[in-house]
This record gives sequence, C-alpha cells and structure tokens, in this order.
Amino acid sequence: MKQIILLFFLSFVCCNNSKIDAIDKNYSSQNTEALIYCKENSFNEEYYFLLDLSIHPGKNRFFIYDFKQKKISDKNLVTHGSCDVIEENPDKWEKAKFSNTKDSHCSMKGKFKIGKRDYSSWGINVKYWLHGLEKTNKNAVDRVVVLHSWNAVSNEEIAPKVSPLSWGCPAVSNDFMKILDAKLKLTKKPVLLWIID
Repeated sequence: MKQIILLFFLSFVCCNNSKIDAIDKNYSSQNTEALIYCKENSFNEEYYFLLDLSIHPGKNRFFIYDFKQKKISDKNLVTHGSCDVIEENPDKWEKAKFSNTKDSHCSMKGKFKIGKRDYSSWGINVKYWLHGLEKTNKNAVDRVVVLHSWNAVSNEEIAPKVSPLSWGCPAVSNDFMKILDAKLKLTKKPVLLWIID
C-alpha cells in the first residue's frame, strides 16, 4: 500500500513539474540564419544571443548560442515590455507584445546589433546600446531600449511565477549580466542579438 501511495505521489509531482519545465525547441533554422547574417555583415562568428519571447516569462528564454560548438552554451531569464501605453494589455505578465512605436513600453522583435558599453543606473550599472537592424526595431536607440541587468530579475527559473515587466528593455539578472558583459568586452566585432516570438 505504501508503494502505491508513493508511486501516486511521484507521478503527481512529475506531471506537475512537466507543466513548468521549458520545452526544448529546435532553433536550427534561426542559428543557421544568424550565422549567415554574421558572416555577411562582419559580426562576431563565435556566438550570438537569441531571445525567444514566446516562452513563459518565468522560464529561461535568453540563449547564448555557440556557433563553433553548435549548441546553447548558457541560458537565463529575460524580461519583456509591459506594452501598456498604446493599448490595454491584460495579458502583459504572461505574453510579450511588440511595437516599434516610441514610448509604447513594448518589446521589439528582430535583429539588433549590440553597440557601445555604457553606464546604467540599473543592476550592475552596465548597459549595452541596441541598434535595431529591421523595420520592427529601428527606434531602439531613440526609445533607449538597451540590454541591462535589474535586481528584480531572478537568476534561475521561477515559473509558474513571472519575471517583472520592463519598458521594452531585455533586462536580465545581475549574475547573468556579468557573464554577458565578460563576453562582450572581449569581442572585437559586433554581436548579434535576435528577439523572436
């Protein structure tokens, strides 16, 4: 009887956890396209950053992809924008919405060039300017949508809870920003950051 109860309990825990765990997605087409883009535009060909904002905001959705090893070398949480200025957004905590409109507080999708390292009043006081490379994100600099850290962002998955909302910036934990900053300071070519949905 004890074994049956234990088995039932374990199956319940496993089933509940499967709803929380991130489903491994296949990003091979994005990785291939990113490498081609980096080669054609003289970007860094060692790695790029892929942010999949279709994933639950309490799960890892910021990925560092290593082109040479052909695998994700690190991953962590990242915020999305509240997008609550231009329209009512009742699902803002769970689902990212996108707009290039100034002062919209929305996330922007597409490819970005990671630019100059600068001072930030948030997190570890480091930010990187993001230069939008497509129609969907051309206003990134004007909107001051930058890559930075934020004390409120966890360094590990928190689902079913959600990460805090930003005004469009992809904000990460302080510890993860230290990893990103160390990588970015070493590169001589611009690094690609690509936000998808």
